[in-house]
Amino acid sequence: MTIEIRSGYIPDSKRLIDNPTAEALRELTARMPNARRTSYDNYNVQTRVDSRSTKSTYIVTDRPKEHTAQTVTTEEGRKWAKTQDEYIRGQEMILLDGVIGNDPAFLTPARLIIEARNANVAGMQRHLYYRPNGRQPEVTMIYTPNLTAPGYPNDRAIFVDLEAGITRVFNSDYFGESKKGGLRMWNKKVYDAGGLALHAGCKVIPVGKAQRVFLIVGLSGTGKTTTTFTTQNKSKPVQDDFVALMQEGRIYGTENGCFAKTFSLDPKHEPTIYGAVTRPDAYLENVSQKVEGGPVDFYDASYTQNGRATFELTALGWVEDARNIGPVDVLLILNRNENIIPGVAKLDSEHAAAYFMLGETQGTSAGGKDEMGKALRVPGTNPFFPLRHEQQGNRFLELHRSRPFEVYLMNTGSVGGPEGSSNSKKVTIEDSSAIVKAIAEGTIAWTRDSEFGYEVAEGVPGIDDVEVLQPKRLYERTGRSDDYRTLVQRFKQERVTELQKYPGLDQEIVAAIR
Repeated sequence: MTIEIRSGYIPDSKRLIDNPTAEALRELTARMPNARRTSYDNYNVQTRVDSRSTKSTYIVTDRPKEHTAQTVTTEEGRKWAKTQDEYIRGQEMILLDGVIGNDPAFLTPARLIIEARNANVAGMQRHLYYRPNGRQPEVTMIYTPNLTAPGYPNDRAIFVDLEAGITRVFNSDYFGESKKGGLRMWNKKVYDAGGLALHAGCKVIPVGKAQRVFLIVGLSGTGKTTTTFTTQNKSKPVQDDFVALMQEGRIYGTENGCFAKTFSLDPKHEPTIYGAVTRPDAYLENVSQKVEGGPVDFYDASYTQNGRATFELTALGWVEDARNIGPVDVLLILNRNENIIPGVAKLDSEHAAAYFMLGETQGTSAGGKDEMGKALRVPGTNPFFPLRHEQQGNRFLELHRSRPFEVYLMNTGSVGGPEGSSNSKKVTIEDSSAIVKAIAEGTIAWTRDSEFGYEVAEGVPGIDDVEVLQPKRLYERTGRSDDYRTLVQRFKQERVTELQKYPGLDQEIVAAIR
């Protein structure tokens, strides 16, 4: 059966468009009935599915205990592989080859096969792949957005066969399934090589004559891209979304482009992303637009807040190649919170592994209505890790001990309550940028937090409000000390309970948050 083929498999089709040019993909996209040309002369596609389909995603295996995610048997996987292959025989398909990563020591040839009537997905994926190197693919996406999977949630299914190196997508036209499908399989390759795939941006910040390497871990929509592309000391982005962290802090990149959220995109706060998104060669997805050839509205969320765009990193005009950077110096764990998480907290090794494993944040539109606005815990804030989650925490601790880089918890939400509520304070993009700059330059004075054991900032250059840095002071000033203590106890209890879900997790990690 095709499900068992490791690489190079191409199902028979009515017509195969083999590795079309960027211009050809743009022409095919222009023919799509749900595509509109914008005033920027790029194309904006409104999809039926507007976020990732976690509940419809399954690992194909007969060893379900090796995975935290939901699974189906190999027999079930074969059945749907046959169904998809039979459907493709009557379809016009696009084949797109590329490579994940650009370091000769760690290249992963990849392939996307998708229906031609959804050509925008191939156009967007072309932005993210590095150019093909002629090798057979190690990972393949076979993608049929217009074929349903009755019996699965929303008649939609994503079958991930790690052994075959093939992911098959049914009934989703959301580009994210293509992007994350290849990277999900790549996660396992990195783990098997002794490293850990991080759902992280990467940037380099000059400090004097040195250059500090930052990784920014965060669930989609929590500010990872914004933090990566906001400048400090003429910093340069390296990667937007995924990197491999190896022993001794070695970093490998993955993507030649960026898949950026566009909701509330403002040229004042994010000029480089705005400039890249509004280029003619960018692709937009689910951005509000009233008329063909007209402007888009990045603030209108009447269809979805999860508007997106892809562009090549070179569109930014200022990017550093991952092959030229040193080992990691600093890792930031983003937590979009709205109560007692400080603007920044400094973590020791065990606390770092614990907060990495907890992956606490507030869900965003990237996860759909099931996640948006809800308090989530996603280990490693990596929703695409296909093995057991405790393997992430244990490997992180191992890698951190091989090179004890600095680790910080950063709140990109608010303190004291939801944004806009009385007595709450927003952690602004400018606040976060000041924190990143101060971390790079080592200008923050720290004091120990008695409740959680991490260190909080006594002050940060560029931030005048200490209550953003020490939420306890805000709660005390506003007569909510009891509320603060209640939240402290709730967080401690919930965190221990959460980590106890993973029986194989190193007990030093659990002990750090008791």
